[in-house]
Amino acid sequence: MSEARFSIKAIFQPKHLIPLLSLIILVFLKGTSEMNFVYSLIAITLLGVSVMTSVHHAEVIAHKIGEGLGTLVLALSVTIIEVGLILSLMGLNGPDASVLARDTVFAAVMIVTNGIVALCLILGGIKFREQEFQVQGSRSLLVVLIALSFLIFVLPIYSSKETSSFSPLQGIIISAISLILYALFIIFQTKTHKSYFEAETSNLSVVDEQAHDEITKAEAWLSFASLCISLVAVIGLAKLMSPTIENFVVMLGAPKSSVGLIIATIVLLPEAWAAVSAARANRLQTSLNLALGSGIASIALTIPVVIGYSIMTNTELILGLTPKNLVFMAMTFSVGTITLGTGKSTLLQGAVHGGILTAYFLMSFVP
Repeated sequence: MSEARFSIKAIFQPKHLIPLLSLIILVFLKGTSEMNFVYSLIAITLLGVSVMTSVHHAEVIAHKIGEGLGTLVLALSVTIIEVGLILSLMGLNGPDASVLARDTVFAAVMIVTNGIVALCLILGGIKFREQEFQVQGSRSLLVVLIALSFLIFVLPIYSSKETSSFSPLQGIIISAISLILYALFIIFQTKTHKSYFEAETSNLSVVDEQAHDEITKAEAWLSFASLCISLVAVIGLAKLMSPTIENFVVMLGAPKSSVGLIIATIVLLPEAWAAVSAARANRLQTSLNLALGSGIASIALTIPVVIGYSIMTNTELILGLTPKNLVFMAMTFSVGTITLGTGKSTLLQGAVHGGILTAYFLMSFVP
């Protein structure tokens, strides 16, 4: 009875009311005839608030269900946002709809492997000088990410050199392979080799060790409901802002492919915030789980859905990378293999990854 009373009282806390308020304002904004400057500012503010709220509730769930499953919850949340945005924009049938999924998912891979990892290594290096992580876990994450990246972004080039896309049968089989690899990875991460992905006991604070017991089932379920509402709000607000994003890209004089990069940046804000917070708490393994796990989920879950959508709607889907991005992918994985192969990290390694991401952004916006 006391837990039920607590749940009813907890619903009216700001952290649970904010997602509902964001959803209500989203409905209002969608009903307006046009998005002026004030409405756009409100939408951007709500988008940031919804992203941070989703991070908070995902972390509450993570503390309750454990390290491995917790990072999985946040990765799946981010993927849901990404899929919703890509499909909504592809449905508009714009001139660049056929490459939107490729550009967005590849940008997500570049951001997690270079941007988020770089931030974690740099900020963690500044605070602790040197941080440790588990080589078995980081290598497992990286090997799955590399395999999926080459299957999705390189293989289509040789499948059809004219369009760099899969045939329907090829797309179905590659999607099945991606989903099977992801399922096996989840079993590996959360069941059979769970210890590979856990932060060192010496790095955990007393607060972290007690958090699991302090969070009740009612709190966890309430956070799950608020997380779902927050994700809906993020997807809706980002879709609402898509014309503004496209106009911003045009104003900058950047290529339309930059839209995918901006979408990926927005989508990965929750992941980046959570990963950096973990690195600042000297839990670098958790940061790597979040960052690289999100990249794996982005490819393994988003691309099969997009391939299925393209087959059902008979729309063209180009997945093969351009030569420029192939170079960036090869450089990223070459450096990443060395960075994650030692079990220790420093600020210098983070700076190298940050330099790669800066060059990628430069070449994307100023081709």
